[in-house]
Amino acid sequence: MSWIEHHGLRLYAERAGNGPPLLYISGTGGDLRVRPNGFDMPGVDAFDVVCYDQRGLGQSDRPAGPSTMADFADDAAAVIDWAGWDRVALIGVSFGGMVAQELLLRHPDRIERAVLACTSSGGDGGASFPLHELSELAPDERARRMLALLDTRWADPANLDPIGRATLARLQSSPPADVGAVAQLEARRHHDTWARLAEVACPVLVAAGRFDGIAALANSERLAERIPGASLAVFDGGHLFLLQVPGAAPAVLEFLSVRR
Repeated sequence: MSWIEHHGLRLYAERAGNGPPLLYISGTGGDLRVRPNGFDMPGVDAFDVVCYDQRGLGQSDRPAGPSTMADFADDAAAVIDWAGWDRVALIGVSFGGMVAQELLLRHPDRIERAVLACTSSGGDGGASFPLHELSELAPDERARRMLALLDTRWADPANLDPIGRATLARLQSSPPADVGAVAQLEARRHHDTWARLAEVACPVLVAAGRFDGIAALANSERLAERIPGASLAVFDGGHLFLLQVPGAAPAVLEFLSVRR
C-alpha cells in the first residue's frame, strides 16, 4: 500500500502480481477496502497491476472543490509515474472507462493498449445512466433500481444468481454518497469525449455486457466504431460481466497482454 502526492492530494494505491504493467481504473464509488475490486479479476495476477482509489473516494483525499474528468485522468497519469512505468496496458471499468478515455487523449504516449469496459463516450455517442439521479432515493429503492441497472435481468428477483444476491446485499448496506462520491458523480455527468475519439492512436478493445442497463450496448457499439481500429467484444452479462461471465476476464487480459 502506498500514497501518491499529486497536486496537493494524496491518492491511495496498491500493487500486486508479476508480469507486464497494468493500470486498473475503477468505477463509480470504487474503494479498495470493498471487495471485489480490480485485484479480484480472474487472471490479473499474471500482471504487475496497480489499483488505486480515485480522488474523493476510499482512502484518497477529498478535494476542496469540484473536479473535472481531466483531473481524474491526470491523477491516473500520476499513478503511472509513481509506478515507474514508461508505457502501460490500461483497463478502465464504467466510470474508470470514462477516465481511461481522457487518459488516452491527454497522455497518449503513456498507454500501450487499452480496454474500455462497460462505459460510454457521452455526447453523440450516448451517455451512461445518470446515476446522480438515484442519490436522493431511499436506500431500499436506490438498491432496487441499481440492481436492475447493473443487469436488466435482475429487475425480476427470480432471476437473481449468487452474484446478484451478493450485489443486492452490498447495495442495501451501502451508506449514502459522501462529498467525494457526489463530486465524482458530478464530473461523470459532464463526461463527453465523442468529438475527440478519432485522436486515439493505440489498440483499443471495447468490452460490453449485453444486459447492462448503465452503459447500454449501443453506447459500446458507437464507441468501438468511433475509435480508429477498435474492436468490440460483447459478453452475456450485465455491468458486472467481468465477474459474471467466466470467459470475459481472460479475453480482456489476453488482449492486454499483447505487446508491440
